[in-house]
Amino acid sequence: MIRMSVFYPTGTSAQFDHSYYTGEHRKLVQTRLGDFGLKAIDMEKGVSDPTGGPPSYVACGHLTFTSLQDFQTGWAKHGNEIVADVPNFTNIQPVVQISEVI
Repeated sequence: MIRMSVFYPTGTSAQFDHSYYTGEHRKLVQTRLGDFGLKAIDMEKGVSDPTGGPPSYVACGHLTFTSLQDFQTGWAKHGNEIVADVPNFTNIQPVVQISEVI
């Protein structure tokens, strides 16, 4: 299985609409990638670092796919539309990683 992780770093001018992210953006991702091996969507809201300070990330999203090929096919078709929705909920430049679940 493959996981696409999207991290939204904390910053002094960071703005993030968690309601839109977990509602509208989640629906868009599910609708567009559901037929391309998308198995799970996990969304997290940063709470703190281990010492109780600010979290490293305002939010994180994790999309699990059956295979790299399925992800790449779906992303090639719908990735631009999904990325174009990001400014609707944040001004943060996300950090993205594709990983193999082991």
